[in-house]
Amino acid sequence: MRNILIINGPNLNMLGMREPDIYGTQTLSDIEEMCKDAAGSLGFEIDLRQSNHEGEIIDWLQQSKDAFDGLIINAAAYTHTSIAIHDALKLLDYPIIELHISDPKKRESFRHVSYIEPLARDVISGHGAKGYEMALKKLSEILN
Repeated sequence: MRNILIINGPNLNMLGMREPDIYGTQTLSDIEEMCKDAAGSLGFEIDLRQSNHEGEIIDWLQQSKDAFDGLIINAAAYTHTSIAIHDALKLLDYPIIELHISDPKKRESFRHVSYIEPLARDVISGHGAKGYEMALKKLSEILN
């Protein structure tokens, strides 16, 4: 089994309550269950994490270097602000998929820049919670 790390950034613990017109009504727990089902059928084991703290996300990335085969990261607002997360991602030698529930490029202009995109093998955005399944399938294609 291949191990996939899924990192969710700030405020994603509030999915289902936070701006449902943008992010939908599914909770992060709902998404985790959906990911477990999809991962199992792809031969993946997943470790889904969420943090509102940039330093914790950086610690996870640094610690993941030899423990995982791929990364799906929805860094939320840190996507557009964190050079530190960008630098931590540069340490990794496994494929990275950048994920967003909404499409940042169709939102406010400050969301149009991603510090993750230059390091990602693919970017999946604007597909709601289903984007997580799409990201897992994309990683399966890349790893196989």
